[in-house]
Amino acid sequence: MDPKLFATVFVTVLLAEMGDKTQLAAVLFSAEHKGGRWTVFLAAAAALVAATAAGVLVGNLVSSHVPERALRWAAGLGFFAVGAWTLYRA
Repeated sequence: MDPKLFATVFVTVLLAEMGDKTQLAAVLFSAEHKGGRWTVFLAAAAALVAATAAGVLVGNLVSSHVPERALRWAAGLGFFAVGAWTLYRA
């Protein structure tokens, strides 16, 4: 295992997930079900693991057929499009 890669991915995902709708949903479920905090935690953690696994598997498959430069451009344009759409809708 590459510790530098682990730390980079950990910090990036942690910062990206802070305050997003997933975290807010977990807060709401935990507040509604006082006795089920561990259930909410385990369910949310399992869902994030499953979503991340799907992303890694699809990313691995796509990267074996599409050049890295094209993927970077597509990701950048996608983020730009989401930002532009968000500003337009505001």
